[in-house]
Amino acid sequence: MSEPIKVLVLAPTPFFADRGCHVRILEEARALIPLGVELRLVTYHIGRDLPGFPIDRIPGIPWYGKLEAGPSWHKPYLDILLLFKAWRVARSLKPQLIHAHLHEGAFIGAFLKMLLRVPMVFDCQGSLTGEITDHGFVKKGSLLQKCFQMLERWINRSSDFIVTSAGPTVDLLVQDGVPAGKVQALIDGVDTESFAPAPRAEVAALKERLGLPARRPVVGYLGLLNSYQGVDLLLEAAALLKQQGANLHFLIMGFPEGGYREKAEAFGVSDRVTFTGRIPYDQAPLYLSLADVAVSPKISLTEANGKLFNYLACGLPSVVFDTPVNREILGETALYAKFGDVGELAYAIGRLAGDRELREELAREGREKAVKEHSWQARGKTLVGIYRKLLKAR
Repeated sequence: MSEPIKVLVLAPTPFFADRGCHVRILEEARALIPLGVELRLVTYHIGRDLPGFPIDRIPGIPWYGKLEAGPSWHKPYLDILLLFKAWRVARSLKPQLIHAHLHEGAFIGAFLKMLLRVPMVFDCQGSLTGEITDHGFVKKGSLLQKCFQMLERWINRSSDFIVTSAGPTVDLLVQDGVPAGKVQALIDGVDTESFAPAPRAEVAALKERLGLPARRPVVGYLGLLNSYQGVDLLLEAAALLKQQGANLHFLIMGFPEGGYREKAEAFGVSDRVTFTGRIPYDQAPLYLSLADVAVSPKISLTEANGKLFNYLACGLPSVVFDTPVNREILGETALYAKFGDVGELAYAIGRLAGDRELREELAREGREKAVKEHSWQARGKTLVGIYRKLLKAR
């Protein structure tokens, strides 16, 4: 067996918080450890500890408790604390390599790698500038946006290697000046043993406990609740389908709920929507199995969409917007709506909910695709290969 690799993992986020970015961080690490990687993960002071998982946290900041995704003006000082914590952890671990998640992690890692004299892999989950613009944190075309673009380019070029969570991101990075030999897609995966259709008896019991209607197809969404994920568009689609006489029920699972119950009321669909709040990651397969159709109306042309892997593995036929990222993950196992078009989204949901044979066909093909193409074990082997290539080149 090859010699073990010591890796310092930087995660500038409140890990673990039962959401997509954190799932990638967790599942990558779980795939790496059996392959001979010794790692320590440095993260924020908040988040859920995981039994047997090596987590080091920054000192507690009592006034900061934000778990949901999105930019914050508190992050600069949190990241300074993360840098110092990572330095202290590195002195005991003596890592051979840094694996930095998100642009903030790679920014910290760019300084830390010079101190430690080790290479850095940047795990890129989309464009920093694109994300903060989509979240409304900065205005498109503003001076602040241009500053973030310059910072993003510096971070990209300071990395020894970049892995991306979606194929289209590779093209964007290369177009922006990153050498093609320094970037590779490592799209998200799924644990197909944990994520699988749940036993019918358990599903039936949970369905009764949640008060879901017995004779209506259930349209499920699991993820963060915000406009960037398309939840507003989903409620609009639900209202349109109700007006058209479609007899459907929507199960919206995730957090933060802030204002969405009121929006459902305003759209006139509160009687057609059930909100569950936060779903623990280990309970996600059971809750997903409640749905007949899954939907992800995320409004992004380049950022990863990790929930789709879980939909596939749980045998859920899906409706999504037609984007390169969604096509890369789902292939021909889903129905696609024109990007951002509520009418087409509603039509696709209604069509799939009303066609049992099509649902069963897409569910079967999706589950097969998850097992054959999207296992985390295969992703882990690819990542270890990248590590070894970097270390050999030094």
